[in-house]
Amino acid sequence: MHAKFLASLSLLLAINSYANTACAQDNLPQPRNIIADKSLPAAQQQGMALAARRYYAFWNTGETQFAQAALADNFMDRNLPAGRPQGPQGALFASKNFRAAVPDLKLEVEEMLLVGDRVIGRLHFSGHFSGSFHGQQGDGRKVDFIATDIYRIADGRIAENWHLEDKLTLLQQLGIIKQ
Repeated sequence: MHAKFLASLSLLLAINSYANTACAQDNLPQPRNIIADKSLPAAQQQGMALAARRYYAFWNTGETQFAQAALADNFMDRNLPAGRPQGPQGALFASKNFRAAVPDLKLEVEEMLLVGDRVIGRLHFSGHFSGSFHGQQGDGRKVDFIATDIYRIADGRIAENWHLEDKLTLLQQLGIIKQ
């Protein structure tokens, strides 16, 4: 009787854990279009997509637990701007500083490609410049720009990132550069 109870309890806990994981994954940004290399095993595709979607959720919400779940401990930003720390702390630093300028920043994933050990995302960011950026106070104007991220996935986490964004459009929208 005791063994049967423990088996039932274990099953209930496993189902609850799966449901919580599925719920958490359901709240991650869903790409509008996904293109996957058909030679990749389904489990690998799912793991790669999950790491990328967690990082997209970080940029969409600013919630650090998403970055912590997505980024490898030895994460390298291959387009590191001057003044930003390398590694996972650099991503947290960048998000905090950009959200100081655009507190309502939102991310939409236009397309996600899964190829080899890479995930390529075509991203669309939007929000309002209502905070401050490099000493300039925002006036609530809309910001709307695109970016492309390339992630190398290792052991289910993002090990490297190449981030390319339309900085000219962004800086014009922030009023830093005249149009």
